[in-house]
Amino acid sequence: MVKSVEGVYRNGKVELIEPLTEAEGSRVIVTWVQPAASIDLRERGIDESQAADLRRRLAPFAEDWDRPEMAAYDELPPR
Repeated sequence: MVKSVEGVYRNGKVELIEPLTEAEGSRVIVTWVQPAASIDLRERGIDESQAADLRRRLAPFAEDWDRPEMAAYDELPPR
């Protein structure tokens, strides 16, 4: 069985966000996810309130964007 859970690495240990009591003593694989770089909103011509409004309006699409098959679009060259 494979199950993914989120956690935080601190002081040489991984602290899981949700407990995995059924996995006690099991082997695990840890994948490090590099934090996203900050975005310069001014460079994109918007301020923080406009960015918040944009996030709110685009939120309904997030589930579709996060589907694994959508990763194919990440490989397209920029226009």
